[in-house]
This record gives sequence, structure tokens and C-alpha cells, in this order.
Amino acid sequence: MAEPQTDVSRPSALPTANLLHRGANSKSVVDQDSAEYLDTIEEEWNKRVDNEVETLVDGMVDLVSLASIADKDKFRIAQESFQAESRAESMVRAAHSLLSITHSMKLLLLLSDEAQIAHRRDAELKLVQEEKDGTKNEAAQLLDELLRRPGQPI
Repeated sequence: MAEPQTDVSRPSALPTANLLHRGANSKSVVDQDSAEYLDTIEEEWNKRVDNEVETLVDGMVDLVSLASIADKDKFRIAQESFQAESRAESMVRAAHSLLSITHSMKLLLLLSDEAQIAHRRDAELKLVQEEKDGTKNEAAQLLDELLRRPGQPI
């Protein structure tokens, strides 16, 4: 007897996928130390910025090449107008993406300002060191007073 066919979906196991596959030579985040991880992140940011700047440069070059003055028919003028608009739109998208990247980098800088943290740590360390030295001097003076015999000159 043939199995009846229906529209009901039958549950089945989903195929496994590696969604964030980055290349065979890249290490996993767990295997990387802090410096390697930061270098990887920096390279990703640099690639994003380079791609957007390249889009802006290519768009400007194309706009300048489209702006030639010559005898043109209406079709050619409409075609170049469309090309100029599409290039301008891609340049605007690239500029917005660069603004977004800049905003993200500013947030990263503000939220992880290691120089400021190190400066505060050094200032606190200096203050504690000064307090420690002052306390040592006071303790030495008190010890000298205790160990000094009565009637000895100071």
C-alpha cells in the first residue's frame, strides 16, 4: 500500500552548517591569546574601512568619467544620468557605513580606554606608595622614641 501524501511538514534533522567559517588557517577565539585576538579584530576593521573607502573612490572616478561634455543623444544622457544616480547612492551608502564604523570605534575607545585606566592605576599606585612611605617613617619615629632611654639627648 502506498503511503498517503500530505502537505504537513515532517520533522527531520537539520543539516549542520558552519555559519561563521572564516578560513582554514584562522584559529578559534579560544585558541587565540589576547594580542592575536586584538590583531584579528583590527584587521577586520581595517578591511571594512578599506572596502568603503575603495567604494567611495571608485564612485568618484566613475562620476568624473560620466561628466564628460560631448554631443549626446537623449538616450545616452538618460543612461549616464541613471549611472550617476546609482553611483551616488552607492557612495552615500559607503559614507553612511564609514560613519557607522567611526561611531563604533568611538564607542570602543570610550568603553575600553586602556590608557586612561592605566593612568588612573598608576596615580592610585603612587598615592598608596606615598602613604606607605609616610606610615613607615611614622613607625620608625615611634620606634626610635620607644627604644630611646630616658635622659638621652635627641
